[in-house]
Amino acid sequence: MVTELENIFNLSLTVGTVIENLIIALICSLIIAVFYRFTYRGPGFSVSFIHSLVILSLITAIVIMVIGNNLARAFGLVGAMSIIRFRTPVKETMDIVFIFFALSIGMAAGVGLHFVAIWGTIFVGTVILLLTKTNFLSVKKGKYLLQFNFLTDENNDDPPYLPILKKFCKRYNLLNIKSIGPQNEIELSYYVDIKDNNQNNLFISELKGIDAVSNITLYYDDNGF
Repeated sequence: MVTELENIFNLSLTVGTVIENLIIALICSLIIAVFYRFTYRGPGFSVSFIHSLVILSLITAIVIMVIGNNLARAFGLVGAMSIIRFRTPVKETMDIVFIFFALSIGMAAGVGLHFVAIWGTIFVGTVILLLTKTNFLSVKKGKYLLQFNFLTDENNDDPPYLPILKKFCKRYNLLNIKSIGPQNEIELSYYVDIKDNNQNNLFISELKGIDAVSNITLYYDDNGF
């Protein structure tokens, strides 16, 4: 029984190995933080999240060194970690990616796979940076949501704004019609694919020139409708 307990708590790690693993984890996590800083596109940048990535990688390296090849320590740490509850919502999908990124690099550093940790950090970070900066596989810009109010009349003629839509848009689809006033005023929502983004101001200007049209808003389709 005593021998088994000694095996459980015998880490078989030298001070130099521990320091080396932690330094590699620190360097790699700082590189990850830099990649995150230059690829983040969310609404509110959080410095504390960057700090968390660095600390998370270090903690993961320590946990992996503590576990080593001992199954008993692994089960013990799983039981200890099970009492922790994370309630902070993650708003951006890429934040979750970077969390797993930091965890993986911390694990590699913790087991002494320094080559994997360093080059894995550089390779994965570079891929994320290239995907972010080049907008690879993103939808071609030019798709917008157009909303405006229109005062209808009793005539059955085509609305005066249709020729302008045909002039500036490759395609336009009516999404919604809503009555908004006691008179014959309606709110129209169109999904439009504009021919030339440089003519957006001219497009809005010509719509404003129609007396029956008001409250024009053009939303850029960033996530798709």
